[in-house]
Amino acid sequence: MGNSLTRAAKWTKGGKLDSMPLNDLLLEEIMRFVDDFSSLHPEEAELLFEEPLQWKTTLTASDFERDYDLKDSDGVESQEKDKNGCPTLRLSPPNISVRNFNQLSNLVNLANENKLKEVQSCLEENRMPMVTILGPSFANMKKAVKTDKGEGHPQSKDTDLKIQLLRLLLNLDKQIVRKILKEISEKFRLNPSFVDNEVEYLQSFCGPGENRVLKLVQYTSDYEYSNGCRAPLWRQIEGEMCYLVIEPYDTETLYITCSSAGVFLNMGVKQEGDEDAYERTSDVFKSLVTLLKSKSQLFAESLNSQDIREPPRTPKLVDAQTQLSLKRIDKSTTPSQRDQENISDVDAQKGARSKSISRFSESSYAEQLSSMKLKTRQTGEVFSETSSESDQSYEEEEQPVRRQRNTDHPSEYWQIQKLVKYLRAGDQTATLLTLYALMDYDLMQETYHLAIQDSGGLKVLTNILHLDEVNLQLGSLRILREISHNAQTRRAIVDNGGLRSIVNVLDSRNKDVKALAAETIANLTSFRRARRTVRKYNGISKLVKLLDCAPDLVNVDAKQEKDVEVARFGVLALWSCSRSPKNKEAIHKAGGIPLLGRLLKSPQMNMLIPAVGILQNCADEESCKNAIQTEGLIKYLVQNLSNDNDELRIHCANVIFKCAENKQTRTLVNEHKGLQALVSLLGKRENKELMAAATGAIWKCSLSPENLDVFQEHKVLETLISLLTNQPEEVLVNVVGALAEFSQKPANKITIRKCGGLKPLVHLLVGRNEALLVNVTRVVEACATDMDNMAIIQELDAIRWVWSLLKNPSPDVQSSAAWALCPCIENAKEAGEMVSSLMGAMELVIDLLKSSNDDVLASMCAVIAQIAKDKYNLAVLTDYEVVLLLAKLTDKPNDLLRCHLAQAIAQCCTWRNNRATFGEAGVVPHLVHYLKSQDMKVRHSTVMALHQLSKESNNCIIMHGEGVVKPMTHFAGADDQKVSKAATECLRNIHLLFPDQPRAKKSAPRISITS
Repeated sequence: MGNSLTRAAKWTKGGKLDSMPLNDLLLEEIMRFVDDFSSLHPEEAELLFEEPLQWKTTLTASDFERDYDLKDSDGVESQEKDKNGCPTLRLSPPNISVRNFNQLSNLVNLANENKLKEVQSCLEENRMPMVTILGPSFANMKKAVKTDKGEGHPQSKDTDLKIQLLRLLLNLDKQIVRKILKEISEKFRLNPSFVDNEVEYLQSFCGPGENRVLKLVQYTSDYEYSNGCRAPLWRQIEGEMCYLVIEPYDTETLYITCSSAGVFLNMGVKQEGDEDAYERTSDVFKSLVTLLKSKSQLFAESLNSQDIREPPRTPKLVDAQTQLSLKRIDKSTTPSQRDQENISDVDAQKGARSKSISRFSESSYAEQLSSMKLKTRQTGEVFSETSSESDQSYEEEEQPVRRQRNTDHPSEYWQIQKLVKYLRAGDQTATLLTLYALMDYDLMQETYHLAIQDSGGLKVLTNILHLDEVNLQLGSLRILREISHNAQTRRAIVDNGGLRSIVNVLDSRNKDVKALAAETIANLTSFRRARRTVRKYNGISKLVKLLDCAPDLVNVDAKQEKDVEVARFGVLALWSCSRSPKNKEAIHKAGGIPLLGRLLKSPQMNMLIPAVGILQNCADEESCKNAIQTEGLIKYLVQNLSNDNDELRIHCANVIFKCAENKQTRTLVNEHKGLQALVSLLGKRENKELMAAATGAIWKCSLSPENLDVFQEHKVLETLISLLTNQPEEVLVNVVGALAEFSQKPANKITIRKCGGLKPLVHLLVGRNEALLVNVTRVVEACATDMDNMAIIQELDAIRWVWSLLKNPSPDVQSSAAWALCPCIENAKEAGEMVSSLMGAMELVIDLLKSSNDDVLASMCAVIAQIAKDKYNLAVLTDYEVVLLLAKLTDKPNDLLRCHLAQAIAQCCTWRNNRATFGEAGVVPHLVHYLKSQDMKVRHSTVMALHQLSKESNNCIIMHGEGVVKPMTHFAGADDQKVSKAATECLRNIHLLFPDQPRAKKSAPRISITS
């Protein structure tokens, strides 16, 4: 609503929009944009305008119903109010005032047949709508919006919404300009191809030497639009195609504009942006050669002396598309001639088909087709990039290769374009014949797709779907199904609003129509915006209804076969749609999980595979996992693991892998003999995808101890160890994850060592896959508790590799590596010397104590507790001010962190003045508070820390003041001898300072008992 109004729109002297096709196109695009705005951009729609839009409306109070309050004198006010209580819409006939897009969209919907008239009235009385809506400061920051990448200072929500709204309005403006340009581009008398030929011709005169007459001939812009023009879009609307700089030897530099009306000199267009430079400063010439002959005498004389002919002209009345094609098409045959040569074949095909086609009512068809309006628009399919929906790892957006301008088309291209014209103009019988003729072509070829797109055939085909004639719908859908295999065509169909029309025909009573529509949707929904469109127009629930075909899919009678066929295409469409997270939830809410469970009983692979594929995608959502379990689908998934089809088994194993995090699901898999079926899949080593699915399911099922026993009976551990080499990372992650669960049992640690599993595990520590590194360090952590295993780990220098993982940027890898280091340091030979020999080891530990991740902090405290057992290493840590860093962590609420923090503090207190430093840093009150924790490990480790701190008299004073005596007397009678002794000695230290205090005396009997 910026350039499109100021430059593209044509105004009368009275300030009204002129009645002309280009203005009508502009109004229609703006009307469509406003009509769908509130549903597509709800947050921006509620943003208040800087100033209200005001105009004289044709609406009356009777047109407003709910959400509006009627006032005296036929006035109307919206129930929606701003923060000051002012209505966002106010009507005082005939004047109306609107303050946000939400009300503007509602008003356009209420206008019915007068939508365009209302939009026109609004624009005529608000010639600068962007300034009215956003204010002058925002309306003039277009360049900043285009270059904004989301960096800089944080902004308020209203400011962000204004910027987003400005982007939407600028996109609308650009879209309108492009459409107007497309309309007028066919009216060019000259064309880019003709200019290209002339430029190439003139460049032959360029260069040094006596025989050269021109120094330079070049375009001012290297960018070429799809229509061949190089001028900015808003200048193309004026008929301008490109700008040239020509330097003759005998005159000054010439700056030339090439337009549809001819070529002329400008004021010096060197780059886009300087509007004054576009002004014409000479007469209009019919060609570049003619202009140069009039401006350069040397050029004119050179032409005459060498008897050089001017380049051939393209007739001015030939349309732009034909002119572009003439450049490379054989000159002896024009498209019209080729059409004429082949039309007899097309007519023969039509005649053969007409005998078998039933007659339709021809009187109403032309009226329906001509009066039909698209219910979705290109702007309606545009979704904000700030959408919360993210499609994660499997949401790889297809990027169709940009089609280069090619004018060398085969004769079939022109035949198809002519057939599309018949679709527009013919009656029902002619349209049906034309559809049959189109289906005779191999529509899988891209050239034929382009012919349909370039002639506007996609819009015609989707419009036909709005008719009530089944045969026409079937013909249109068959063509759309074929051409939707092409990525570029898919996007074009969605952009033209065709997907909404296809979703709507899912309600058809004809089963063939529903099946074809579902199959076409399955092809179209290969990218996110298409999947969102299906959900937006209630397509998910419609597709789910198609799954309700027959109660017994094993014994299907003749009447049910068609329903099963429809369900098969419905499940294919849902499989494609289920790659988006919100669609997964929509499938669940629509009751899709039970119906999919019914399909799992089908003996048909083309039904089973997509059904399980949907379950695999939906199993990412917690609610869907629960539904899969409660609806009894685990039984059928386990049964299909024994099927001969590898693809089906892959999907079934992946569903189990995702659902087996739930204990009840793991139990059900065991009950239905699923563990044995998973073990049998480990023999399929040549199928890596199947191996990844099977090992993943085994990993998750091994979380239950009873399942581990079953796996051990079948020697699964030995098989998994053999898979540690020559496998892709997808398999290794799951194999090592399963080994981490197996290694929790002491006997399995010995098996891992005896089967030679430690060496390949250590070699995996040098990888970069975060999930794999986490799982490997878990196995190392478990195996390091066995002394024989620890000797091998130390021999393989694994501790150095594990320590290096502390540099990994992933917090999960950092914490997992730190946990693995704890038993390694504890059980290693000469651990203190080993740690001190690692270059930069202490610095890494100190740096990670500044992490913001609680798991990393807890694991590092555990590592410090082990390192500090060596006096030399503790001295180094003290020099690095580890005491102050630990003290800063004492206010953290995480119990795991508190437990290991207390252990680290207790161990650090064994060095010189660290006890006093801890006390001065305010550690003691926090530790006393830890004694109230519900976690027993936290309480016990805190007692040990307080015992060490109580050896400093000042700390005893603080403890006594914090009331530590009463809870400590409880721990003096603990079953754990170490805790009991530490509590007793702590109380004794306090008692030595406060012998006469009642609290100390009261605790004395307990002390004497435990001492």
